[in-house]
Amino acid sequence: MRTLLQVLSEDERTQVHERTLSILANTGLRVDTAWGRQILKDAGAEVDESTNIVRFPRALVEESLRLAPREFTLGARRPGWDLHTNSGDCTLLVDGEAIFVLDRKTGERRPGMTDDWLAATRLIDALDEVGIYWAMIEASDRGDTMADFVGYLRDVFRNFSGHVQDATDSPEHAPWLLEVLQVVFGDQETIRHQHPLSFLLCPQSPLVIEGPYTDAYLALLGWDIPVAVMPMPLMGATAPGSLIGTTVLGNCEVLAMLCLVQAGAPGTPFIYAPALATIDPRSGRYSAGAMESGLMSAAAVEMARYYGLPVEGTGGGTDHHIPGIQASYERALSSLLPVLSWPDILVGPGLLGGSMILSLEQLLIDVEVFRMCKRARQGIASDEDKWLEDVIHRIGPGGNFLGERSTVRGARGGEWYVSQLGWHDTFEAWEAAGRPTLLEEAREKVDHILATHQPLPLNGDVEQELDRIQKRAQMEASRG
Repeated sequence: MRTLLQVLSEDERTQVHERTLSILANTGLRVDTAWGRQILKDAGAEVDESTNIVRFPRALVEESLRLAPREFTLGARRPGWDLHTNSGDCTLLVDGEAIFVLDRKTGERRPGMTDDWLAATRLIDALDEVGIYWAMIEASDRGDTMADFVGYLRDVFRNFSGHVQDATDSPEHAPWLLEVLQVVFGDQETIRHQHPLSFLLCPQSPLVIEGPYTDAYLALLGWDIPVAVMPMPLMGATAPGSLIGTTVLGNCEVLAMLCLVQAGAPGTPFIYAPALATIDPRSGRYSAGAMESGLMSAAAVEMARYYGLPVEGTGGGTDHHIPGIQASYERALSSLLPVLSWPDILVGPGLLGGSMILSLEQLLIDVEVFRMCKRARQGIASDEDKWLEDVIHRIGPGGNFLGERSTVRGARGGEWYVSQLGWHDTFEAWEAAGRPTLLEEAREKVDHILATHQPLPLNGDVEQELDRIQKRAQMEASRG
């Protein structure tokens, strides 16, 4: 039997929905994109152009929920690595957009560079548990021209062969993104069918759909690009000072964006993905390691399941700035609850210090935590061949089950999770080995993977065409 977790009762989930509908209809959201307001107005929303406030009638929300597909595929370049939503599986999506890195050689915190981005991207490509790409670190030495953007996309697909989730800054990026996707994956119909890239949208809490990033997505309408909507309300700051109030606010922001997306292109694949978090009441700062974040993430997964929508959960945060005891217990506990709720995608591994510091060693530790959480979720199997009453009867009082075939079958068949990281031998063996630490082991594994892993290459024709696109972007920039 699967391990069962319930954070919200059936009645509470219904109340979250009903209270959300009331807020959307009476309070509304400020929608700072004229394009988006017009789409919503045409769909039946009440739009106040003097304030940019949009109110969403119940019928519009319910129709949008009806239009959103329950199942779709998030495609990957690597054969056999497509992800199927609402299929009963869960994959990791690394945390993203750190600005610092913990240097593996010196242990010092420093600004992130392109080489750090490349190492992180190649590392996650080698980890089977990570099925989706995010940019783990903002490279401070990367330019911001359109040619740099094309070069970035080229590097993403060169070094990661799973599904890619990302965003663009403005509608002007859309033609270049679509051109790159067509070169790498095929024509418009192929992209519409395979969904090799999904788009991340983050409404601003409380209750704002901002302009440029939303317009950047709207410029992709018609291509069936899946969208993950991730508001980030902070309980006590940009959200009410209660767990259930923050859950309602995040639900409002996700469903408002759902209305816009489905009004713009009915049937667009949609991922329910609020990142509900809290402040530290002692300082007012974001508290990445708070246990409450795990509770609210589990609640968000339950609300997505209430609607039948694919869901991207969050977990694994920490307030500490280096790998260690605090980072480990905070990240493990805040990962366990959302994993037990079982989203399609879990965001979280690899970043420290409130998601500001990249640590590749921590990434490997977090993947191991995810493996253990998955085992916890699998629960206790009660198949007929698992009870072993006959074995208990035969061995009897004072016996030993170590040499039994059923024990061997259990070890090979999933009754045990055999850890892939850490020390699991005697004290004497550990001392004889030089008292190695978990961090040292993780660092050695990172170095080995980066020295040996070869990402799935793009073929020569694709590389040539991407080179031509990048050069054209450079020429257009120089003429501008």
